[in-house]
Amino acid sequence: MIEDPALKRRAQRFVLLTVFIYSVGFGIIMPVLPDLIRELAQVSLSEATRIGAWIGAVYGIFQFLMGPLMGNLGDRFGRRPVFLVSLFGFGTDFLLMGLAPSIVWLFIGRSIAGGFGAIFGPANAAMADMSAAEDRARSFGKVGAAFGLGFIMGPALGGLLADYGTRLPFFIAGGLAFANGIYGYFVFPETMDMDRQRRFEWKRANPLGALTNLGKIKGILPIAFVYFVWVCSINIYPASWSFFARAPYGWDSKMTGVSLTLVGISMVLFQTFIIGRAVKRFGERGTALIGMSFGIASYLTVAFLTNGTIVLLLNIINGFSGMAMPAVNAMMSMRTPPDQQGELQGLTGSMSALAFLLAQLGYNNALAFFTSPVAPIHFPGAPFIMAAFFGTMALTAMMLLARRDTRQMAS
Repeated sequence: MIEDPALKRRAQRFVLLTVFIYSVGFGIIMPVLPDLIRELAQVSLSEATRIGAWIGAVYGIFQFLMGPLMGNLGDRFGRRPVFLVSLFGFGTDFLLMGLAPSIVWLFIGRSIAGGFGAIFGPANAAMADMSAAEDRARSFGKVGAAFGLGFIMGPALGGLLADYGTRLPFFIAGGLAFANGIYGYFVFPETMDMDRQRRFEWKRANPLGALTNLGKIKGILPIAFVYFVWVCSINIYPASWSFFARAPYGWDSKMTGVSLTLVGISMVLFQTFIIGRAVKRFGERGTALIGMSFGIASYLTVAFLTNGTIVLLLNIINGFSGMAMPAVNAMMSMRTPPDQQGELQGLTGSMSALAFLLAQLGYNNALAFFTSPVAPIHFPGAPFIMAAFFGTMALTAMMLLARRDTRQMAS
């Protein structure tokens, strides 16, 4: 752990800036992606939604595969080299995608972006390196807030840049990644205690190996299940919102960007100012239950609303749901030894990627079907019903865990 307070603050700033840059890069292309797909493939919005689902799935597959590898490389060689290589690779890929002449090129580009974009595991591991166990929920909340802040800037910027073409957002995202990589080369210290390095093993550097190894830690697997199912739920916004918002409300790229910006603002406010107080009062588990309850209620409401103004207001309140993921992540981190933090966060990154993959395929194909001429009813809200189902699974599992722990403490 870094002892110098000034050095620690500098390292934390870089980690959070990196998450912010990645989030901006992810969000900046969301408002223009439907139009770019239609431009390259010459298809309808319904068909573009299906293609977008598979493009997102490719991104998720490579993040799923690379998450444990990045985490294990961080545990072996340190967080610094993993961050720098990822940033320069991410930047290069966005520049290439900005030049995409065909849908195939876009698929290849998103697969590379998924691989280099598996940075959230190393980011959480670096924050865990610099945090005491009781402060990790707040630290992970800061990472979530940085992501949310990028989610504010990215879609808003993408919506504004859409007036200048569908390619410019990709070039901006690539330039930001390069600039941050250069900055990090000069200012980012190693956060891991190098005395705790462990040997790199390929059998652990994959999702199944990481899950098997971490499953030996008491109590991890049930919480990991809750984490995975909840992330399936919250991926409704990054996976489907850009396509969904055009169906019931007829919003263009700018309005879609504004709506996603409101989601980001809400997430930042709650993960910056509320989650620390909530954890102190209700604990990690109680905070997660509160966040999940608000999320489920929000999904069910959006599914049936046709008034876009009310939906915008709901997007602001939805920040409550953003408290759940950092709280659940902290529950796992507190049970994990220091030399396995990278492996744990790599696994959570891999689970998040798999959840995003399932969200892309499930939510977007449901949206494409229920907005197509062959659907028995026109119901764009179908993906939000699915999200509420996943959220209810996570909430129920967390409540069962709480009941089990209470019984064990009483016996």
